[in-house]
Amino acid sequence: MTRQMTGAKMVVQALIDQGVDTVFGYPGGAVLPIYDEIFQQNHIKHILVRHEQGAVHAAEGYARSTGKPGVALVTSGPGATNAVTGLTDALMDSIPIVVFTGQVPTFMIGSDAFQEADTVGITRPCTKHNWLVKETDALAPTIHEAFHVATSGRPGPVLIDIPKDVQFATGAYAEPKQVESHYQPQTEGDPAAIAELADAMAKAKRPIFYTGGGVINSGPEASRLLRDLVAATGFPITSTLMGLGAYPASGEHWIGMLGMHGLYEANMAMHDCDLMINIGARFDDRITGRIDAFSPGSKKAHIDIDPSSINKVIKTDIPIVGDVAHVLKALLEAWTAQGAKTDREGVARWWDQINEWRKVDCLAFTQKGKTIRPQHAVARLEALTKHRQDRFICTEVGQHQMWAAQYIGFEHPNHWMTSGGLGTMGYGFPASIGVQLAHPDALVINVAGEASWLMNMQEMGTAVQYRLPVKQFILNNERLGMVRQWQELLHGERYSHSWSDALPDFVKLAEAFGAKGIICSDPDDLDAAIEEMLAYDGPVIFDCVVEKHENCFPMIPSGKAHNEMLLGEAETQGVIDAKGSVLV
Repeated sequence: MTRQMTGAKMVVQALIDQGVDTVFGYPGGAVLPIYDEIFQQNHIKHILVRHEQGAVHAAEGYARSTGKPGVALVTSGPGATNAVTGLTDALMDSIPIVVFTGQVPTFMIGSDAFQEADTVGITRPCTKHNWLVKETDALAPTIHEAFHVATSGRPGPVLIDIPKDVQFATGAYAEPKQVESHYQPQTEGDPAAIAELADAMAKAKRPIFYTGGGVINSGPEASRLLRDLVAATGFPITSTLMGLGAYPASGEHWIGMLGMHGLYEANMAMHDCDLMINIGARFDDRITGRIDAFSPGSKKAHIDIDPSSINKVIKTDIPIVGDVAHVLKALLEAWTAQGAKTDREGVARWWDQINEWRKVDCLAFTQKGKTIRPQHAVARLEALTKHRQDRFICTEVGQHQMWAAQYIGFEHPNHWMTSGGLGTMGYGFPASIGVQLAHPDALVINVAGEASWLMNMQEMGTAVQYRLPVKQFILNNERLGMVRQWQELLHGERYSHSWSDALPDFVKLAEAFGAKGIICSDPDDLDAAIEEMLAYDGPVIFDCVVEKHENCFPMIPSGKAHNEMLLGEAETQGVIDAKGSVLV
């Protein structure tokens, strides 16, 4: 029997039927009917953020750490426009979120009504799909379809714009099982292409697995299969920023993150390989560097569920469209069927070369003097927390983000939340709130820079209100660190507006919100201060005062190839020559 209910009640009922337990939102006039229904139920927890951008980033953190879609609810007009940055961030990084926006009544659309905006038009470029629902009977089917679209194929953000009169009106509620979607992305890879890749793997002398966030998005089985494939072949494996944790950092075949601030050995291996197997990555420009010099002598295979990613940036010799878990399962079977043989001598020589590159020790640094180097701060954070199985790391965007990726080892998928494609300053703090709500007993740390963190500092109110023990580990260099680094290296040391003369006292700021503040500027006190942060059962702002002019290396300068890295201390200490040859 069809149930009749208001549109507002349909929203809540559909969320319950979709298994949603947490919604991040901020009320306003155009969504008050939905908020009234939220008030009258106990199935879904609503988290009141302090800014709509924070709501969407929190939903991203929830989604990234659980594998389930995150949900945000905002009002019309500025509520919707404030959500645009989070939507674009989720689109770039393939994060499944469902955002509900209120809209003025249908009969007022186009009249420039109070808090009216063309939300569907504004968000069309930054969502996987969006809908304006003008009939109450269409609302429940649209919501169920939205969850399917957000989580199927290449995941991403979707948006449903709901006029206020549709929320008040009564209509027929459709159960999820009554809704059939036309969106059915391909999940199984082409057997012939998979067999061709297995054959290429058997012949390769200098192979490499290049993995990305698509492995994590495919689910835990994909990460397990990836580990099995690496163990079966003995091939080296590297990863993009978004793929960290899909293969354990302690694994014997791991050669580190690649890309603009990736490890020397990973980038050199990508440049010199003869078979590159891209699994769930999209050949982002921060990985490829100069396109015409990218891995010039290799055969390239690309496994991706999004057919539009194939041949979009780099021409692929063996394209395979399909879900990573399905394709890896088939690839392992094909590999076994053809004898599971590799060119052992060739691969052994390849590992000898990689081990030579490793001798550069491109992340080596020396902590000396009484000023904390940021690398040291992150390395000590890693040393004091790596034993925690339930540790989740978020970041803001900038130098600190790269140092976190370089010095923190991730053993499991879904434990690393960062803004990759869009590079959104202000992402990490609200994302850490979403992670903590999804994992109440976990250790959640946001590695931040003071400039990025200030962009959504208002979410301290959210953390304190909901008693969320998120740890904000701020590397405070009083600079826009990455901007300053580029100005030093590429713009003649003209530091145009890359610092602030009016930073807050972070300890007093924490206390003003009712949280704990800690400041540390002496390396001798650092371990004790980190332990104090970890021991406190509540939200903490940790102001780690670090060297102001530290640069983040290795670095591939814009427009350069993988074998044209700047290595910082490795170069100044004479470990490599001007052409990148290892001298030690």
